Amino acid sequence: MKKIKRAAKPATKKSRKANPSKATPRIPVRGDARKKPKPRADAFLARRSGVRSRELQQTPTAAAAHRDLPELRALALEAMDAALDKKALMPVLIDVSGLASYTDFIGIVSGRSDRQVDAIADNIIAFMKSRGRHVLGQEGSGGGRWTLLDFGSLVVHVFYHPVREFYDLESLWIEAPRVKMEIPPESMLTQPDALYGAL
Repeated sequence: MKKIKRAAKPATKKSRKANPSKATPRIPVRGDARKKPKPRADAFLARRSGVRSRELQQTPTAAAAHRDLPELRALALEAMDAALDKKALMPVLIDVSGLASYTDFIGIVSGRSDRQVDAIADNIIAFMKSRGRHVLGQEGSGGGRWTLLDFGSLVVHVFYHPVREFYDLESLWIEAPRVKMEIPPESMLTQPDALYGAL
């Protein structure tokens, strides 16, 4: 006589707990705490390449960033003196350390001609180079009308004077304090009509 096989009983709650491998798979639900998050692509690439991500550096405090401000002010004054050595006109040194993030001091000087503008700029570059400060960028409108010298903590604008009056950069920094300078009388502008021609 043949034995009749009985149909398997449906799994009860007790049997599911006893044998978890035969339990029905759980459908993941959005926001499920048990669902493992997918690894981020940048973390995967960092592990694969062996490169460690750099930790964020804390920005220095304002006091630490400006602790050498008197030294920078003295250097900026000496750079303006180098401009005066080439008979620059109307030098102005503006302290923007509390207002601007790209520099601490802005110097503005004028020249009587395009050749003088170039000579003033070259003398400032030579002086700063002798102090170990190289120009980071030099720009100009061409023709000796305007030259910008970027030394990082100091930015100097050398203008042909009518161009300086046209752009009037001093008025853009009207709230910034001016650094006191000793300006010789020959560097003061007294008769603009006699000194300059048309633009």
